[in-house]
Amino acid sequence: MKKEIKSIRGMHDYLPEELKIWNYVETILKEILTNYCYLEIRLPLLEKTEIFKRAIGNVTDVVEKEMYSFNDRKGTSLTLRPEGTVGCVRSFIQNNLCNQKNNRFWYLGPMFRYERPQKGRYRQFYQLGAEVFGLDKEDIDLEIILLTNRLWKKIGIHSHVQLEINSIGSKKDRLNYKKELVFFLKKNEHLLDQDCQRRLYTNPLRILDSKNQEIKKILQSAPSLNDYIDMSSINHFKNLCNMMSSHGIKYVYNKNLVRGLDYYNRTVFEWTSNYLGSQNTICAGGRYDSLVEDMGGKKTSAIGFAIGIERLVLLLKSLNILNITREEINIYIIFIGEENKYHAVKLSEEIRNLYPKLKIFVDFFNQNLKKKIKNAVNASAKLAIIITSKEMKEKFFLVKDLKNKKEYYLLKNEIMIKIKSFF
Repeated sequence: MKKEIKSIRGMHDYLPEELKIWNYVETILKEILTNYCYLEIRLPLLEKTEIFKRAIGNVTDVVEKEMYSFNDRKGTSLTLRPEGTVGCVRSFIQNNLCNQKNNRFWYLGPMFRYERPQKGRYRQFYQLGAEVFGLDKEDIDLEIILLTNRLWKKIGIHSHVQLEINSIGSKKDRLNYKKELVFFLKKNEHLLDQDCQRRLYTNPLRILDSKNQEIKKILQSAPSLNDYIDMSSINHFKNLCNMMSSHGIKYVYNKNLVRGLDYYNRTVFEWTSNYLGSQNTICAGGRYDSLVEDMGGKKTSAIGFAIGIERLVLLLKSLNILNITREEINIYIIFIGEENKYHAVKLSEEIRNLYPKLKIFVDFFNQNLKKKIKNAVNASAKLAIIITSKEMKEKFFLVKDLKNKKEYYLLKNEIMIKIKSFF
């Protein structure tokens, strides 16, 4: 018995029917990003492992457990990108993009993390990311929030998502806070789950993000990061919150929101939904004002966000609010007999020359006329053009209007004119 061929666990095929939703979503995302003057950038799937360790942090879950890394033939360690920001920053530095006046970029593609596959979390997953460089005021934080808010409205999920936001201050602030948090958590170490016990000695701030309800109860008595944040970060955050309120943006202040990557500072946010279970974040981001400098560039403020395409599609499907009609074929060309195949192909090419936007399908199946017409109906075709030896002898084509159940015998030049009246 032959071994069944399957895709790698956590890596999925997306078939044409499913991709109708993807294409709908991606079209809206690109339309609104263009509306805000964001420029597309395309980045490699592979980067040197060292840049992720340097930027994301050696003791984060991503670097410790989740990266797909390997040595190439020269012994250089390479990694399939686990996220898009680091590669975008590398490109920003390498290509001297700091000299541009508009440093708003977006990208779309697969990311890779070796995680336990579950609903909404996969080992290959698709993200749309957006990054802005060179603006340090809260104005750009607001624009990012307004942009994502507009996306949800356009897609139709605005009433089903919630904005959670926090300020995590500077690296120095978090270092001081971390000492107090660890001191508190060590007193309660016996109550922590296995994952939190591990993080206590590697990345204790991530314990604040725990989904475990028992851990959440313990954290209610923990010191608050907000008490350790510098006045500049506090004012930045207060101004942002006031601006969001003045623009009608509803939000929830979540003091335990810290994000999982070390490069964030000040503003961090997540758009979440109660319709997705435990993996409820569809969009997340924040400021990373020191990352460009940390990676060897000039000191440059930056902010960005990423949208999980699979989770966004999952949300749309669970809400059942999309009415995407079946994609129909415009013209279905049928020929009977091998001697008429040439005429069918030639006609299809001539129609495409005149009407490049129409969808034209030539039926090459070895079936009788009745079955081929049934195929055309099942394909939701609007017109069927039938070519048989009889029609070729008389230099006429039989054209069937499958929607209105009418038929015509037409010369080739008459077909070309008739098509215009149909479409």
